[in-house]
Parts: sequence; structure tokens; C-alpha cells
Amino acid sequence: MNKKHFILGLCLAIFILGSCDDELSKVGTSIQGEGDKISVSVDSFNIAASTVKMESVYAKSDTGLLGEFYDPLYGTLVSDYICQFYCPEGYRFEHTPIDGKVDSVDFRIYYSAWVGDSVAPMRVQLFPVTTPLEKNYYTDLNPDDYVDRKQVLGSQTYTAYDVSVPDSVRNGDDGYYPNIRIRMPESIGQKIYDETVNNPSSFVDQDAFNAFFPGLYVTTTFGSGTIIGVDLSLMTIHYRYVGKGAQEQDTIIHATEVFNITKEVIQLNRFKNTDMSELLEPSEDYMYMKTPAGVGCRLVIPAKEIAPLIDGRILNNMPLTLRAFPPEEYTYALNMPSKLLLLPEDSVKTFFEDNKVSDGTTSFVGVLNAENRTYPFGNISNVLKKHIENSPGDDLVLMIFPVNTKEESNYYGTYTTVVTHYLAPSGLKLRKDNQAMRMGVTSSKYGSR
Repeated sequence: MNKKHFILGLCLAIFILGSCDDELSKVGTSIQGEGDKISVSVDSFNIAASTVKMESVYAKSDTGLLGEFYDPLYGTLVSDYICQFYCPEGYRFEHTPIDGKVDSVDFRIYYSAWVGDSVAPMRVQLFPVTTPLEKNYYTDLNPDDYVDRKQVLGSQTYTAYDVSVPDSVRNGDDGYYPNIRIRMPESIGQKIYDETVNNPSSFVDQDAFNAFFPGLYVTTTFGSGTIIGVDLSLMTIHYRYVGKGAQEQDTIIHATEVFNITKEVIQLNRFKNTDMSELLEPSEDYMYMKTPAGVGCRLVIPAKEIAPLIDGRILNNMPLTLRAFPPEEYTYALNMPSKLLLLPEDSVKTFFEDNKVSDGTTSFVGVLNAENRTYPFGNISNVLKKHIENSPGDDLVLMIFPVNTKEESNYYGTYTTVVTHYLAPSGLKLRKDNQAMRMGVTSSKYGSR
């Protein structure tokens, strides 16, 4: 009896649910009127792309490059720098040198990476800065505007890989740091010490010290084949003073005074690129990037053509991915950069001078996917929206070039804190054929189209 009731109840439930399903399937369309339907449209457009000469880039940094390097495709890069030295307010020697005399002075260049032939002989020389440096951090400076090349303050021959350093030291636990030591005239250190005694006003602040000691020009005057990435530069004054030993007896102690290059002072980096004619030749299939301050890429998005098609519609998606050719395979070929920045051409200057970061609205960073050699920028529709709002009658011109970024993390995730021009040597060949430069634009609208 109970079994019969169960079967009868089950059949009734199936009948009711089946009847309800016919009505429920119409609920969405019955609530949504004809005027509320969403129409989605996907249109495709061709992007015009070209290689353009960068001339110079904004490079406010306390690091730099030094040397000369030639690449068969990307040409020659020569790099050097002019620097000031940080001096604390009210600076004095920590101790009084014996007889008021210093012993020696040297300039050291510390580096951890290089490009090119690591055992190519090079020569670095130091020259005095005679004209106060200006806060012009663009890399096309002319050193002769600031420097006296007739007066050499130091010279040293070197190779990036120092064969005189034993493997036990190079690979030891004491933290070997490759460096180049350049002896300078003792008179430089003596002049600084005498000034602290006779004219302490020269050390009242950084500007006063810069007027007294404007800085150094660091360049190579012999050799080609290597560029080192300079991490740190400093000038050291060596001297001795009379101090107390363990038994309170008078003893002679060696001491140093160190002047660093820091972010508080000016370092002007110079990059000179030549032999780039092949990169700038028009091509229908590829375009190039070279750093630092070599060539970048210009993209022209046909905003004038797109604007009327999306008028009154919502611009939802406009993805962009750049595709690279394999890197060159010859000896000492330049590496591909790991990150590219995309932003409107007329925003490049203020972006770097104002220390802005990519915001996903008007600027975007594409990170290299090494497996398929692509740089995906994601959805860049926001930059087109803003451009059409402000200049609907003009096409959108974008620039793309390599950058460095720094990130920090918090509870909400990782975010970018710094974006700077990529100042290491690199080379990149990108596709610009019709398939690679075809862009899809997705827009939508409520109601009938």
C-alpha cells in the first residue's frame, strides 16, 4: 500500500515540474523587453606600425653604462656618464690626517653585468667637470659642454672579466664584487681636506660642495667590444691618523673618506647610437626596438574610422598582443627586453619626468611570454575611449619601448611603484604583417542596434 502511494506521488511531482519548466523557460525573455536586449558587435581594423628613432630618453638614475659595443644588426652603442658626489651638510674628515696630508685617492666602478666580449681590453679615463651640471636627464648630452678633456684625472685599462682574480676569490663566500680601480692625483684629496679646514662654507650644503667640486666625467678612450652595467661609483680618499691602540698607546691607523654617487645628486648618462640605418628602413613585415635610446615602435590606431562605428555604444574590449621574431643567434647577440610600455606619443615626456606608473587606462605594460615570444598588453580600450572623447577627429598614435619596473606587495596584491626606461643594451624584432597588426574591437549597446 505504501509502495503504491509512493509511485503515485512521484508521478504527480514529475508532471508538475514538467509543466512549470515550460513557463520558467520563458521567464527571462518575458521580463526582458525588446528595448533591453544587448547587441554585441566585433569589428576589425588594421594598425599602422613603424620603427622610429628615439634620439634620447629620460634617464634619471644613479646607475649607468660604460663602454662601446657593436652589433651586426643593431649597430654601435657608446655609453659613458658625468657625475656629482654626495656630501653631507657640514662635512668634515672623521679624523685629522697625520701632518694634515692625505695618502692617495681612487675612483672605483662596481658592476655585476656586461654585454659583449668579456675579455676585450678597454681603457677608462676620468676628466674634471668644469661647468656646473644641470638637471637635464636626457641622454643626448654633449660632454664637451661640461668637461675639460685636456686634463686627465685618472686612467685604467681593464677587461670586464678580470682574469687576475682567482676562482677561489670570485666564487668564494666573501662576496666578490667586480670593480675597476682608477688611481687619481693625491692633490684631489688634499684639496678637499684643505678646504674643510680653510673654507668650511664649501660644505654647508650640497650646492656649495657642487660649486667647489663639480664632479667627474667617466668615459672609455680605448677599446670596443664590451659595455658594463655600472651599479655603483665612488671616490675614496685614503689617509692615516694617530689613534689609540688596545693598550691606549699611540698607533697609526689607516682611514678613508668616501664620496658616493646617490639619487640626491646629478648623474648624466650619455648614450650614442650609430649604424642604425637597417633598423629604420621601411618594412611591411617587421619593426625594431633597440635600447638604450636607440629605436622604438610607433602604432597608429585608426580612431577616426572606429569612432563613428562605436558612437552611442559601449567600447568593451580591444586586446593588443605584439609578436616577436626569434632573437639573433650570432655571438654576443643582444637579448630581448622583458617588458614593454605602451602609451600615447604625446604623453611620453611627462610620464617619465613626473615619475608616473602604468595605470591600465592610458598606459600599459606588456610582459614577455618567452614560450611563444609575445608581449600581451591586455584590454587597451580605455586609451581609445579617452582619445575619442578628446580628439574624435584624429587617429590615436601610441609609442612602445622597453622599460624597467619595480613592484611592491600588500594585502591586496602586487602593484607597480616605478617605471623607467630600460637602460641596458637590448634588441627586439617584432612582426608587423597584416595578421599581426589586425585588431579586434568589441562594443555593445542596449536595445536594438
